[in-house]
Amino acid sequence: MIGEGRIVVVGASLAGLRAAESLREEGFAGSLTLVGEEPHPPYDRPPLSKQVLLGRVRAQDVALPSRSAVDARWKLGARAVGVDPIEKRVILADGEQLAYDRLLIATGTRARPWPNADEARLDGVLTLRTNDDAARLAERLDAGPRRVLVIGAGFIGSEIASACRELGLDVTVAERGPSPLVGALGGTLGTYAGKLQRAHGVDLRCGVTVTALKGRNGRLTGAEFSDGGRIDADVAVVALGAVRNTEWLDGSGLAAGPRGVACDAGCRAFDMYGIVTDDVFVAGDVARFPHPLFEYQMLSLEHWGNAVAQAEVAAHNMISPGPRRRPHLTVPAFWSSQFGLNIKSVGVPTFSDHVVIAQGSLREGRFVAVYGYRGRITAAVSVNRAKWLEHYQYLIETAAPFPPAPGAADRPGSFDPVPSDVPSPQLLSHGPTVALTGHLPDRHLTLVRHEPPPTAAHCR
Repeated sequence: MIGEGRIVVVGASLAGLRAAESLREEGFAGSLTLVGEEPHPPYDRPPLSKQVLLGRVRAQDVALPSRSAVDARWKLGARAVGVDPIEKRVILADGEQLAYDRLLIATGTRARPWPNADEARLDGVLTLRTNDDAARLAERLDAGPRRVLVIGAGFIGSEIASACRELGLDVTVAERGPSPLVGALGGTLGTYAGKLQRAHGVDLRCGVTVTALKGRNGRLTGAEFSDGGRIDADVAVVALGAVRNTEWLDGSGLAAGPRGVACDAGCRAFDMYGIVTDDVFVAGDVARFPHPLFEYQMLSLEHWGNAVAQAEVAAHNMISPGPRRRPHLTVPAFWSSQFGLNIKSVGVPTFSDHVVIAQGSLREGRFVAVYGYRGRITAAVSVNRAKWLEHYQYLIETAAPFPPAPGAADRPGSFDPVPSDVPSPQLLSHGPTVALTGHLPDRHLTLVRHEPPPTAAHCR
């Protein structure tokens, strides 16, 4: 166990906090510094699009509980702008440099902004990622706007729409793709989600984009659509997915780019040539890592549980010698609450070619959809039927054949798999919470070989 030295954690949210706690719990007694761009102590993000918008809890009251006291230097409201891997220093925006022996990158993501900067500045155009964002949006919803426009029908956009309807507000959802949630759950469940939203009074517009946000005297007044339609709206929430916070690593030599920071299964970062480092680690939403259950494709996950599990593995490996290090092999899992439904998932639904309703039915609104790829189970999604997920997680972990054998006491009327119809992310307004990003680091390189000229003997 490596109990001394200097560790710097850049990112003071869920992954950063859990890593810091794990480091101390496992006996690290050296210098520990956490750097966070936001001025707030670590807080929980899932309640922001649910309880906070519904007024059940205040945005400032969603602090993450600490498992244990963390003896650390906290630098909140401080932005990291670079890394010097040779001198082993993190450079902050104010010019301060933090020396490290090991570095953990846990900078997470930020909300993707509206691309037109002038329109994005209109009063009433908001995003939802931070607790400050949630406080502003909750205040606007509480004021009773005439109509809310949600741009993007991924999980965050759909949860915002659900909150609006529960508050009795008129809401329009615009989505470039064919249905809500299709980027995460595929066509069958996307079609189901679309019918669900319309049944709850959402003005759902799929296959269209917002071409302009309109304003008067600096305030949002409405929007225009690619099909020629237009609406009046007082509030527009941009829910176009997330941007991974990697720009500060430009020039660091790490394999960092728009899809995240590439690392191995032990959370050690790769450099831009695909060589693993031994002093830089990655965890949480910003990480891009291989998983053997999904053909070693590099995964990027925006999941609460993954951030916790990966942070604990990274912390353990940072202070453990090679033979004692362990891999991050947790099966991805997430949940969402919207329109009266509890949606839970294990595995990677987008890593699939077929899906089958294995328990229950879409008609009754209580079911389990099981996904397969090339004849083996890769994911399961439950709607108001979460008790089955532990069973399907075991089947995923053991590469069980797809389709699964139906339960004798709960066999649906039809057990025929259909194509999962997972669209290309380029066709969607929203970004998927699970992204399959291929097998290679995130740079295209031109390799120049420096070889001596051939000798006479070589030319014979």
